[in-house]
Amino acid sequence: MSAALPIPLPVARNLRGWRFLALALALALTLAALVVPALPVTRTGAEILLVVDITGSMNVRDYAQEGKPASRLDMAKAALRRLVADLPCGSRVALALFTERRPFLLFAPIEVCADFAPLDGALAALDWRMAWEGDSRIAAGLHRAIAMAAGLGTDLVFVTDGQETPPLSGGEPPAFDGRPGAVRGLVVGAGGYALSPIPRYDERGREKGFYGEADVAQENRFGPPPSDAESREGYNPRNAPFGAAAAQGTEHLSSVREPYLKRLAGATGLAYAHLDGPGGLDDPVRAAVTPRALKGSLDPRPILGALAFALVLATLCAGLPLSLTPSARLR
Repeated sequence: MSAALPIPLPVARNLRGWRFLALALALALTLAALVVPALPVTRTGAEILLVVDITGSMNVRDYAQEGKPASRLDMAKAALRRLVADLPCGSRVALALFTERRPFLLFAPIEVCADFAPLDGALAALDWRMAWEGDSRIAAGLHRAIAMAAGLGTDLVFVTDGQETPPLSGGEPPAFDGRPGAVRGLVVGAGGYALSPIPRYDERGREKGFYGEADVAQENRFGPPPSDAESREGYNPRNAPFGAAAAQGTEHLSSVREPYLKRLAGATGLAYAHLDGPGGLDDPVRAAVTPRALKGSLDPRPILGALAFALVLATLCAGLPLSLTPSARLR
């Protein structure tokens, strides 16, 4: 027959003493978890207004994600969701959409940990169908986004491919009338460097091919004519100041307008970075925004409860009887 191996008396006494101390400590930790308050802490975080371009050219699929073509908007959403997840607790983020010539604020700054679920959900739900106009006046939108960030007391991250639609009159953006550098932040250029076709959709939002040259304004014919107007076919200073022929160009194709975005960033005192992938914004944003000392709290109760549970579990395991090995069975 088999029997449990008796534990020597000194060992049993030591074991009982150790179990008593462990259980007493577990009880003390449990009581502490019931009454201890949250501990105040100070973290270095950020307060950011995220502005996302949702105009038609952001549907160009010149990225790859999980082995499949991905649009600029999809890549921007993935990168911003990663950025928000990596920000330290206490940081606050606001979200706005850009189309036509102004950003539209979806919500004021919210805390990234306490409100992570709605913030992440809002970023995931961004869609080009939210756009209220088809134009894309990048410089005007950036200038208004800077003013919006100043009003909210945040830094700015402005994500766009930089394609002005219609093209700028005379090729020159409107002058920035603010103080360069008054708002810190980052202009993010989205898209590849090669020209790509822009998807076209019907009134039901179903894709139906790509824009052609005749579908998109190739030249802005408002305002004074360009310097070469007189050399154009059919030029008439009164009836055809831009010439009689339709403008030709590549505005129906799209690439990231990086030199233009760098020019806008320099004029407004912002930094610039290209969107290279889902994890490509953390370091540029951290370098561009203002480090802020953010007050927060640390709740020690989960840690205390886990320690108490571990001590109780260890005590129970230590109290199990020891069994004889087969070679030491009694007959």
